Amino acid sequence: MRIVKLNAIDSTNNYLKGLGSTGFIDDYTVVTAKNQTEGKGQRGSVWSSEASKNLMFSVFKDLSSMPLEHPFYISMITSLALLKTLKSLEIPKLSVKWPNDILSADKKICGVLIENVIKKNKINASIIGIGLNVNQTTFENLPKASSLKRITDKTFDVDEILKIMISNLKSYFLILKDEKYDSIKEEYEAQLFRKNKPSTFKNAEGLMFSGFIKSVSDAGYLQVLLEDDVLKAYDLKEITLLY
Repeated sequence: MRIVKLNAIDSTNNYLKGLGSTGFIDDYTVVTAKNQTEGKGQRGSVWSSEASKNLMFSVFKDLSSMPLEHPFYISMITSLALLKTLKSLEIPKLSVKWPNDILSADKKICGVLIENVIKKNKINASIIGIGLNVNQTTFENLPKASSLKRITDKTFDVDEILKIMISNLKSYFLILKDEKYDSIKEEYEAQLFRKNKPSTFKNAEGLMFSGFIKSVSDAGYLQVLLEDDVLKAYDLKEITLLY
């Protein structure tokens, strides 16, 4: 595994994409940065992080030999690898807030941004960007953010966490390569935040409504049970789960 360590970069995902455009990249090449000036999150949001306090990295995964019909399985196994890593560090009350935010209780401690490289109408590779709040303790104007240190009152070695995470990610990619889709989805759905609990959502027009999270589709749509026993599927742009 090749690890590129940077002091500062706009985005580790962008750096990996740049490496890819210049030629061959080894599978599981990792780019990590102490400071990320333009970290990206879901829906075009910005991932803000205090320099040298957290773990910000991107992983290149070659998928050219893997027949993957549904890209969302990459998101599922990334979430599961993160959960396994955090459980090994004894972080309590973990769950996945769809599609791939990692929570401890109801506080966000980790975000994921996956960008797939398409060639000849097939996913050729994936760049998996992860931002994990580790030793940062203050989060201005982010009441739902937390970190491993805030939760446990311990200081963590970010390099050690990175090693554990890559090892777990490799294990889950082997499961995906073996096409064990049912077991992956079952494990992922079991970890969903607020599954089968009455929850409040906001749609793209800003209107709020109630429902119960039941499952996700292979394509990654959130399946919500509405009034009158109607099961409706939503993609990321159509719905936001409110806490």
